[in-house]
Amino acid sequence: MSRAGRPGPKRPVSAMDRALARLDAAEKAGRDAGNVAVERSLLDALAAEDLVAYDGKGRLAVTSAGRARLARRAAGASGGEIDRFRRQHLMIAQRAGDREGQGVVVNEAESPLAWLARRKGRDGQPMVSPAQFQAGERLRSDFTFAQLTPRLTADWTSPSAGSAGTAAGGPAALADTVIAARQRLRHALDAAGQEFAGLLVDVCCFLKGLEDVERERGWPSRSGKIVLQLGLDRLARHYGLADEIRGRGRGRASMRALLAPDSQCASAGEVSPE
Repeated sequence: MSRAGRPGPKRPVSAMDRALARLDAAEKAGRDAGNVAVERSLLDALAAEDLVAYDGKGRLAVTSAGRARLARRAAGASGGEIDRFRRQHLMIAQRAGDREGQGVVVNEAESPLAWLARRKGRDGQPMVSPAQFQAGERLRSDFTFAQLTPRLTADWTSPSAGSAGTAAGGPAALADTVIAARQRLRHALDAAGQEFAGLLVDVCCFLKGLEDVERERGWPSRSGKIVLQLGLDRLARHYGLADEIRGRGRGRASMRALLAPDSQCASAGEVSPE
């Protein structure tokens, strides 16, 4: 103890965090965290703050408080306007915006489509392919830019009724970007077809889970995933997205040429008559 009854100087926080991160990485890799070379003083400091503990079998393990601490440190290092205590419960990712040089911060945990893209089926393939996921995210982006998401409060940014000779909420009050987003959204849903448009809007735009959709529509269990995949295929075809690029095949490519009426064309291995 130091003067005035205060505890002595603690080990730097960065050293504790580095040791905690090494123990957590060992656990995620399937190794015993007790075999990681960490100073005894660091282990005592981590155990005193309930960041690590010994389980019933006597093995060292990182506690839930320790994982939360690592998540907060990672959230603070990434920056952003989201509080680090809230950010630790989110799956924050950076996405490219519509304009060049602009990025968008999204929470992948709120999207059922992102959840399906991270899961794999019995065949080892993702439940939603990358092209299908990009198509659904593009539809969601247009839906958001089209300002079709329901509001929980009043819109104080819209002009008041009768101002500037236009009615509030009329077509003249919409920006060109909003009108363009609504047009893109309408064309995409028309390309998907009426049988898939409602499901795509519910899952991709309103972020409804497949179980909720199946219950609302009275569908059999696990049938929503198949219908969603079919709808996303149409949507990806409309956007020109594909998981792989294929050529025209192994056959010889056709060649076209513009010739004069009295000219002749010789193929390879032939000699044109003189």
